Amino acid sequence: MANSKQARKRARQSNARNSLKSAQRSRARSAIKSVRKAIAGGDAQAAQAVFRTATRVIDSLADKRVVHKNNAARNKSRLAAAIKAMG
Repeated sequence: MANSKQARKRARQSNARNSLKSAQRSRARSAIKSVRKAIAGGDAQAAQAVFRTATRVIDSLADKRVVHKNNAARNKSRLAAAIKAMG
Protein backbone atom coordinates (compact mmCIF):
# COMPACT_ATOMS: atom_id res chain seq x y z
CA MET A 1 0.00 0.00 0.00
CA ALA A 2 1.16 3.51 -0.82
CA ASN A 3 2.41 5.34 2.25
CA SER A 4 2.84 8.94 1.12
CA LYS A 5 0.19 11.34 -0.12
CA GLN A 6 1.93 11.54 -3.50
CA ALA A 7 2.04 7.75 -3.86
CA ARG A 8 -1.67 7.45 -3.00
CA LYS A 9 -2.51 10.03 -5.66
CA ARG A 10 -0.33 8.27 -8.24
CA ALA A 11 -2.10 4.99 -7.44
CA ARG A 12 -5.51 6.66 -7.95
CA GLN A 13 -4.38 8.19 -11.24
CA SER A 14 -2.93 4.90 -12.40
CA ASN A 15 -6.19 3.05 -11.70
CA ALA A 16 -8.26 5.68 -13.49
CA ARG A 17 -5.93 5.71 -16.50
CA ASN A 18 -5.88 1.91 -16.64
CA SER A 19 -9.67 1.66 -16.71
CA LEU A 20 -9.90 4.25 -19.52
CA LYS A 21 -7.21 2.59 -21.59
CA SER A 22 -8.73 -0.85 -21.03
CA ALA A 23 -12.05 0.37 -22.41
CA GLN A 24 -10.33 1.95 -25.41
CA ARG A 25 -8.32 -1.20 -26.18
CA SER A 26 -11.53 -3.22 -25.95
CA ARG A 27 -13.15 -0.86 -28.45
CA ALA A 28 -10.27 -1.43 -30.86
CA ARG A 29 -10.43 -5.21 -30.49
CA SER A 30 -14.17 -5.12 -31.14
CA ALA A 31 -13.64 -3.01 -34.27
CA ILE A 32 -11.02 -5.46 -35.56
CA LYS A 33 -13.33 -8.41 -34.87
CA SER A 34 -16.17 -6.71 -36.75
CA VAL A 35 -13.94 -6.31 -39.82
CA ARG A 36 -12.86 -9.95 -39.62
CA LYS A 37 -16.51 -10.99 -39.32
CA ALA A 38 -17.42 -8.93 -42.41
CA ILE A 39 -14.54 -10.53 -44.32
CA ALA A 40 -15.71 -13.98 -43.27
CA GLY A 41 -19.21 -13.06 -44.46
CA GLY A 42 -17.81 -12.51 -47.94
CA ASP A 43 -19.28 -9.06 -48.59
CA ALA A 44 -16.42 -6.86 -49.80
CA GLN A 45 -18.50 -3.64 -49.71
CA ALA A 46 -19.55 -4.17 -46.10
CA ALA A 47 -16.02 -5.19 -45.11
CA GLN A 48 -14.62 -2.01 -46.67
CA ALA A 49 -17.16 0.16 -44.84
CA VAL A 50 -16.46 -1.49 -41.48
CA PHE A 51 -12.72 -1.25 -42.16
CA ARG A 52 -12.97 2.52 -42.55
CA THR A 53 -14.60 2.90 -39.12
CA ALA A 54 -12.12 0.47 -37.56
CA THR A 55 -9.24 2.46 -39.04
CA ARG A 56 -10.51 5.60 -37.33
CA VAL A 57 -10.69 3.81 -33.98
CA ILE A 58 -7.22 2.28 -34.36
CA ASP A 59 -5.64 5.58 -35.45
CA SER A 60 -7.27 7.38 -32.55
CA LEU A 61 -5.73 4.96 -30.06
CA ALA A 62 -2.32 5.29 -31.67
CA ASP A 63 -2.55 9.08 -31.44
CA LYS A 64 -3.41 8.81 -27.74
CA ARG A 65 -0.55 6.33 -27.29
CA VAL A 66 -2.88 3.65 -25.93
CA VAL A 67 -1.35 1.29 -28.49
CA HIS A 68 1.98 1.71 -30.25
CA LYS A 69 1.87 3.28 -33.70
CA ASN A 70 3.54 0.20 -35.24
CA ASN A 71 0.89 -2.04 -33.65
CA ALA A 72 -1.82 0.15 -35.17
CA ALA A 73 -0.14 0.12 -38.58
CA ARG A 74 0.28 -3.66 -38.47
CA ASN A 75 -3.39 -4.23 -37.62
CA LYS A 76 -4.58 -1.90 -40.38
CA SER A 77 -2.22 -3.46 -42.91
CA ARG A 78 -3.33 -7.00 -42.15
CA LEU A 79 -7.01 -6.07 -42.34
CA ALA A 80 -6.48 -4.22 -45.62
CA ALA A 81 -4.61 -7.20 -47.07
CA ALA A 82 -7.39 -9.55 -46.02
CA ILE A 83 -10.00 -7.32 -47.69
CA LYS A 84 -7.88 -7.06 -50.84
CA ALA A 85 -7.50 -10.85 -50.95
CA MET A 86 -11.30 -11.20 -51.06
CA GLY A 87 -11.23 -10.27 -54.70
